[in-house]
Amino acid sequence: MLLEDASLKALLNTLPELDRGFADLPSFEAPLDADRLLAVLQQVAGRMHDNYPYFHPFYAGQMLKPPHPIARAAYMLATWINPNNHALDGGRASSAMEKEVTAALATLFGWKQHLGHLTSGGTVANLEALYIAGQIHPDKKIVASEQAHYTHERISGVLKLPFGKVAANSTGKMDLEDLEAQLREGNIGTVVVTLGTTGVGSVDPLADILLLQKHYDFRIHVDAAYGGYFTLAGNLTPEIRRHYAALNQVDSLVIDPHKHGLQPYGCGCVLFRDPSVGKYYNHDSPYTYFTSHELHLGEISLECSRAGAAAVALWATMQYFPLEYGGEFARDLARCRQAALDFHARLAADARFLTFYPPELDILVYAPKAPRASAISQRSQELFDRAAARNLHLALFKYPTQHLTTLWPEMEPDEPYVTCLRSVMMRPEQVDWVEAIYGILVEEVSVQ
Repeated sequence: MLLEDASLKALLNTLPELDRGFADLPSFEAPLDADRLLAVLQQVAGRMHDNYPYFHPFYAGQMLKPPHPIARAAYMLATWINPNNHALDGGRASSAMEKEVTAALATLFGWKQHLGHLTSGGTVANLEALYIAGQIHPDKKIVASEQAHYTHERISGVLKLPFGKVAANSTGKMDLEDLEAQLREGNIGTVVVTLGTTGVGSVDPLADILLLQKHYDFRIHVDAAYGGYFTLAGNLTPEIRRHYAALNQVDSLVIDPHKHGLQPYGCGCVLFRDPSVGKYYNHDSPYTYFTSHELHLGEISLECSRAGAAAVALWATMQYFPLEYGGEFARDLARCRQAALDFHARLAADARFLTFYPPELDILVYAPKAPRASAISQRSQELFDRAAARNLHLALFKYPTQHLTTLWPEMEPDEPYVTCLRSVMMRPEQVDWVEAIYGILVEEVSVQ
């Protein structure tokens, strides 16, 4: 059986302990038609066949990482209670767990004080960070690299905040000269710095942007939704390590536990270095927060109802995998990056392929060789389809041709964008599958 099921046995052995916590209640059992339940679940299982095998090492495409069994089991266990982490009377234990995990994440980035909470995902987490940015600099612009996630421009539009793009250089990083030129205009309130772009996995030069902050008045928000956990990885280059080491100086950041944090969807996290920004969340809800003088998470969140199960699952995972340098979780992150490096090295040494710069995290971009940009795009699509027919699932990615002419000087730039192949090596097991993945590509590119 390909699908892991040991966690189900552990879950069944744990349910009696959960039940024991409510032993003083009168006996009660909700009616349930077990046969009908099984019949519907069989239908669900059949419908779910129409999916890519995200759990398998042969899925080397989009940024989709399977949750760890401990997270899956803990989430499901919590759903028997179904806590809501908006107010304490909706989820006392799960709210306490959420405060613990957000404090641990803040500590990971070097913050002794913080304000933060979990969200339903990275989009809402970034929305909250930009909402606070807009409250502090209401008439100033939000800027992000042209390779940053599209959500920042869209969120700025929702919040009615002016937004601008900073040029990216050929490596996919924010261009410092263009950023400083825009800062001189004096109308930028917040710079969004991406530590791990979702396209090519590039790390914006955070440490250098912090130097600019000494000369210009702006906030720094870091979108580390995808790349944040890599601060633990022991095999980053010294240059990339330099930027991660500067995270303790930023104003806010976002990390997504449902990416490299091994969580089910949706679980994001927003953190602020200055706890006083909590004043911008102030609101009145006389029927919600009356049960306790302790902090209700809804008092520092734009969201209302949120699944307490997400906090329970993350708490359980962090007990199983402590966020320790050199620990098992950190070693697995390093293996993800090593898988990307090994894959890139094989492709770079093969004259049939064109490669991007070596991976900074665990994303690599590559393409089958062809004389023209349009031909590269066509061959990439064909190889994508041929690999999928053999159960090897990749992703496609359009990159500006102008940024590839230095890397691929023999390419005729007959189109503004080149469609390339892209792989996110998010499973530590893939370090042992690189040869098999590469072997399929070699066989299929040879018949094009």
